[in-house]
Amino acid sequence: MFLNIFLIAVGPWQVVLIIAVAVLLFGGRKIPELMKGLGQGIKEFKKATRDEPSSGNADPNRELEA
Repeated sequence: MFLNIFLIAVGPWQVVLIIAVAVLLFGGRKIPELMKGLGQGIKEFKKATRDEPSSGNADPNRELEA
């Protein structure tokens, strides 16, 4: 939903300006590394927010008994 509002509120020239400022601040070589880190962070966030437990401890009461 936020992305749709962002795309409507920001025109193509604003996007070009944002990209140009990012290239000036970080340099062309650093941006792919930043995007890779951002992608990995999003992937880890999605993995952490899943309802399924990622470890083998499916029963939380099991740890209390031991």
